[in-house]
Amino acid sequence: MSRADLVLNTLERASEKCADPAPLVYRRLFELRPEFEDLFVMDSDGGVRGAMLETCFNAILGVTEDSATQRVIISSSRFAHGGYGVSEQDFGLMFVAIRDTLRNLVGEGWTGETEAAWTELLADISAIE
Repeated sequence: MSRADLVLNTLERASEKCADPAPLVYRRLFELRPEFEDLFVMDSDGGVRGAMLETCFNAILGVTEDSATQRVIISSSRFAHGGYGVSEQDFGLMFVAIRDTLRNLVGEGWTGETEAAWTELLADISAIE
């Protein structure tokens, strides 16, 4: 199975277990960096979180499909988040939180091949400047 197929399969399988993974993803993100929770203090209805997660899922799909557009969006988002005090190194933690959440949702169906596909995907995202 290709990396794109493995990533898509992961997203589909996780969505069967959880229609809205946002609370789980953000819980994981805040476990990784508790201080990030303060960045969302004004997001009382979760709209910003939802939009950010949607952007991340689109970026994941775009990178798996080698979309130049999504690479530009990731690059500009990396720059924009610097204005919120998010370091370039920490920018990728959102994608790590997504991967970790999906791994937990998929459970035993998360294979070594799936792990390798996500490791490669996260490395590609991290390399986008």
